[in-house]
Amino acid sequence: MLLTRKHMALAGSLLLALQLVTPVRAQQQPKAQPETLQLSARQAVDYALANQSSVKTAKLDELIQLALNKEVSGRALPTIKGTGSYQYNPILQKQQIDLHNFDPSLPPGTYQPVAFGLAHNVAGEVRMDQVLFDPSVLVALQARKTLEELANRNVKRSEIEVKVSVYKAYYNILAANKALTILKGNMATLERLLGETKEIYRNGMAEKLDVDRLSVQMTNMQTEITKLRNVIEVGTAALKFQMGMPMVQQIELTDSLTTAAIADQSAVSTDNFDYSQRIEYQVLQSQKRAYEYDLKRYKLAGVPSLSLFASTGALRGSSRFDYFQSQSWYGYVSTGVQLSVPIFTGLQRKRQVDQAFLTVKKTEENIENLKLSIDFEQSQSASSFRNNLLTLQAQEDNMKLAQEVYNTTQTKYKEGVGSSLEMSNAENDLLTAQRNYFDALYQAIVAKIDYLKAYGKL
Repeated sequence: MLLTRKHMALAGSLLLALQLVTPVRAQQQPKAQPETLQLSARQAVDYALANQSSVKTAKLDELIQLALNKEVSGRALPTIKGTGSYQYNPILQKQQIDLHNFDPSLPPGTYQPVAFGLAHNVAGEVRMDQVLFDPSVLVALQARKTLEELANRNVKRSEIEVKVSVYKAYYNILAANKALTILKGNMATLERLLGETKEIYRNGMAEKLDVDRLSVQMTNMQTEITKLRNVIEVGTAALKFQMGMPMVQQIELTDSLTTAAIADQSAVSTDNFDYSQRIEYQVLQSQKRAYEYDLKRYKLAGVPSLSLFASTGALRGSSRFDYFQSQSWYGYVSTGVQLSVPIFTGLQRKRQVDQAFLTVKKTEENIENLKLSIDFEQSQSASSFRNNLLTLQAQEDNMKLAQEVYNTTQTKYKEGVGSSLEMSNAENDLLTAQRNYFDALYQAIVAKIDYLKAYGKL
């Protein structure tokens, strides 16, 4: 018995120890990091189209419009409703009648107060109404397709805006990454040169000034690398935001950015351009047709409308509340048509027609202004893309030349026939050329994106 108690006590102690240790281990285990997501530019855009808030909102607006269209369709269907009422009259209204009208033997003016009605009244009715002809319903049914088209084109416009933002953010990071890779290579070369110069200085073959200049250059380059890393970090956060991606998700960009890829014109065909290729033009055209239906609706508001109705019900009155007993109910059935003819509406309909007409004319002006804006945008983007591409090609050649000068100056310096000042100048020229190239690289890809957007190719 004593042994059993000891075993029980030992088992309890072990369970308690396990309960205390388990949470500690759970706390010590690091949280699982999200798997790194590899993304090409196309994949980044696809992710954004599925997750970006503005696109989701536009798609919800499209669903709302589809639901509204179904509501409009329901106006052409019959409506059926049932009603029931109970009325209690504790004091019945009385009216005087001349009994002479019922009994000529009585003298005229023999009045008798009589109560018409009963204290308890119950009625139930089912009524059906069907529109046979209503101009507003007819126009609303005709406008359904146009309104659906307008909502769908608004979705596409949101998608294009997201594409532009994601592409620019994506290539901004690529340009910064390319710059960082080149600067790291320069940094490694400079570190080797500084080490060699220090060794030469210790052997008395170089001045301390040479070591100090290289140290300054190395610090400046490290500063540039730090700035680039910050640009990449901020740019990555901006890209995730444009994509609708959580900030904790790690991403890796798989595309590359080269001058040849930017200069490739195979995907850019501007022949036979039509304004309808721009989504903004399509939206305005759909908007104009919607306003035209609105104008038509106000114009037809003066046309008579015709509807059919039918109702059936039962009622019963009693001086006592005895409806749960088997008593007689009196049913009825009625049907007919109702014609509504607008005669005078205080000139409101005319004012509504005027407003709708002016709205259509305003939209037409917006369309003409959009055409001019598209022409200007195409001219500007084509010129900007062409000039930025030429600048990029020139800066790439200039960077290669600066690299050759730097390599030659470095070789001369190692052989003792070049000065540290020449080395410093070559280093500064190379950094300037690289900085100009990276800026031209990003400006060129942005100009190409704007160029594609201007011609409706995104």
